[in-house]
Amino acid sequence: MTAREAQPHWRPALLGEPAAGTGLRCELCPHRCRMADGQTGYCRVRRNNGGRLETATFTASVAHLDAIERKPFYHVRPGGKVLTVAGPGCSFRCDYCVNHRLSQYGRTDRAPWTGEPARPGELAASAHARGADLALSYAEPSLAPELTLALGERARPLGVAVMWKSNGFLTPRAVDLVAPVLDAVNIDVKAAEDGPHRRLTGAPLAPVLAAVERFRAAGVWVEVSTPLIPGTSADPSQLRSIARRLAAIDPGLPWHLLRFTPDFRMGGQDPTAPSALAAARHTGAEEGLRFVYVERALGPEGRATRCPRCADTVVERGVWETLDNRLTGGGCPSCGAHIPGRWETRP
Repeated sequence: MTAREAQPHWRPALLGEPAAGTGLRCELCPHRCRMADGQTGYCRVRRNNGGRLETATFTASVAHLDAIERKPFYHVRPGGKVLTVAGPGCSFRCDYCVNHRLSQYGRTDRAPWTGEPARPGELAASAHARGADLALSYAEPSLAPELTLALGERARPLGVAVMWKSNGFLTPRAVDLVAPVLDAVNIDVKAAEDGPHRRLTGAPLAPVLAAVERFRAAGVWVEVSTPLIPGTSADPSQLRSIARRLAAIDPGLPWHLLRFTPDFRMGGQDPTAPSALAAARHTGAEEGLRFVYVERALGPEGRATRCPRCADTVVERGVWETLDNRLTGGGCPSCGAHIPGRWETRP
């Protein structure tokens, strides 16, 4: 059977509520889709099947080993590895998505179904055997709360952490459901204002910012990424406003500035210039953020963690790995200042 002929593997889903008649309302994301019998939601991977909400995201379309820095997480278990799992689907429709063959399943012929049913016990055991943690990434992990909970149940007794790289577009109820099994999330904040965010993603911005705060309040470690997207977040005023909003939440919140890569429907745009990334990094510091990172375009300096008190470099990184971690119990070895993060290594 070819990938294009393959069919999703549907199974019972959480967060479905009765709606009018035989309909269901999905309470997973703020779209809160109302589905008549046989209909799928906006994400194309949740459906009403005879009055029962089902999901197609209990799936492993991708499962391979990454450096934790690649998610990106810079303040979580430095130098560690993660076994990354992905199923299809997304609650956004971003025109630049480099993973559109997974994320845009059901919206484009270029995103056919692929993948087999996930086996959480095997995935957790495989991560443990490799000395790795587990991450859900590439497509949208918030569409897979059922898989996330199953992974958490099997991973936690092994000392394996579970993480998300997410758009953060969840209802408060969904955040509260998954937060107990998540150790860390990296959330994309792609605009500073609702209008540009809706034009890019098809969704409002406020729930994303609310999720950043709600995950933090639940004890989940949070880092934020902002891709510099032409016409949206690449504008200097937008970047300044995003930085100001994040600093108001917590000046110690790590902020990753990501270079825009032309792809999907924005293939004709130019990639982000290093000078724009350098300016954005400076803006973040001006607005009070203490840890602003650029993965590649600015070299080692863009990836280094510096003590906000004495300015000594406490963590040095290559493109996708930690080269030197000088922290002692999460503190600067020179002045003793606390550097926020989850610095313990994998047991």
